[in-house]
Amino acid sequence: MPASPTPTTADELRGAGLRVTAARVALLETVRDGDHLGVEAIASGVRDRVGHITLQAVYEALHALTAAGLVRRIEPAGHPARFEGRVGDNHHHLVCRSCGTVADVDCAVGDAPCLTASDDRGFSIDEAEVVYWGLCPDCSNRRSS
Repeated sequence: MPASPTPTTADELRGAGLRVTAARVALLETVRDGDHLGVEAIASGVRDRVGHITLQAVYEALHALTAAGLVRRIEPAGHPARFEGRVGDNHHHLVCRSCGTVADVDCAVGDAPCLTASDDRGFSIDEAEVVYWGLCPDCSNRRSS
């Protein structure tokens, strides 16, 4: 039996119940091709792919894609929101205190939700969000030299 074809970005949008537009396809592909991009960088990437798009349209599309589970929004304290295409695996992030670089890090320990709360207060926990703070290798090297 032949393997089923990989769904296109348009198929994924349809599967999430979203209307397929050139801007949404470009936005989702920009987020997935990028590395924890901010809204301005996403808008620039979309413009490179399809031409003009307003910042408001980018915000609205990001909201829809995030609500549909196709994009993940992260907002490290003191930093603007960033978006990524790695969703559904409960991974965590490393954030550089100096330059703001964000990098993925797999689950801290065990299976999702990765951490066990000392007191769940009756909550049914299905996700844990951990942010590790420190200095990236470049910033560490600059500080030590």
